[in-house]
Amino acid sequence: MMRYTAKYLKMSLLMFLFTTVGVAQNLTVISYNIRYNSQSDGEDIWDLRKGELVGQINQHSPDSFGVQEATQIQMQYILEALPEYAYVGVGRDNGATKGEYSAVFYLKEKFKLLESKTFWLSETPEEVSVGWDAALPRICTYAQFKEHTTGRVFWHFNTHFDHVGKAARANSALLIIEKIKSLVSTESVFVLTGDFNASPNELPITHLKNAFRDPLEYIELSGPEGTFNAFNLQAPLDRRIDYIFFQGLTPLSYAHLSEKRANGRWISDHLPVKFDLAY
Repeated sequence: MMRYTAKYLKMSLLMFLFTTVGVAQNLTVISYNIRYNSQSDGEDIWDLRKGELVGQINQHSPDSFGVQEATQIQMQYILEALPEYAYVGVGRDNGATKGEYSAVFYLKEKFKLLESKTFWLSETPEEVSVGWDAALPRICTYAQFKEHTTGRVFWHFNTHFDHVGKAARANSALLIIEKIKSLVSTESVFVLTGDFNASPNELPITHLKNAFRDPLEYIELSGPEGTFNAFNLQAPLDRRIDYIFFQGLTPLSYAHLSEKRANGRWISDHLPVKFDLAY
């Protein structure tokens, strides 16, 4: 009971602060590790699930969404299947089209793109690089948008932490916090989406929760506790490694989407995270 009371009080405070500012505008944001197009995935290869993946995105109609593990061929397919969106981002291996993207897609009719950039999660973030004890290059892509109808400004940061390097994950969190604080004022609105390859009690998430806000501190989760299924139909779904953090927004709902393909298999090896909010 105390946990729910604390969430209610936090939410009430956010709503009070928000309603003193102006009329609410609703946004929907999604974070989605779409699983790269590996030819060793058998029944779960990209070509067999790509149509239902873009159908799922279309069904939930996000205003912006961040993808992880997307290769150039996947990026092109999503762009062609969902022409109402544009994207910002680059491949992590060369800063162009090679390697996985952590791209941000956005509705062209809703937002004007003001600024975008990608930096590497390493000691040399302005260069293509592998940081600390990471196994692979890792990146964060961000975009600053202006809403056409209201003129309100909104930032979206998107990332994918290393799956091997413990120090890399912790330092990546600190680097992203530093970058966001250097770019975004404390009054500005932003979301940070991503696959952080870390559970809620691990150091990278502790760093991020200390700096920013986790919607689940304010509202209840809809869907399974976890976000990683590994294409296992019997997965317990108790491992939360995909998150959306925020600032300057009022959380409305937060869900781990567990829809499956028509044949009963998973759409990706991660569940997408959907965040409805007002700002």
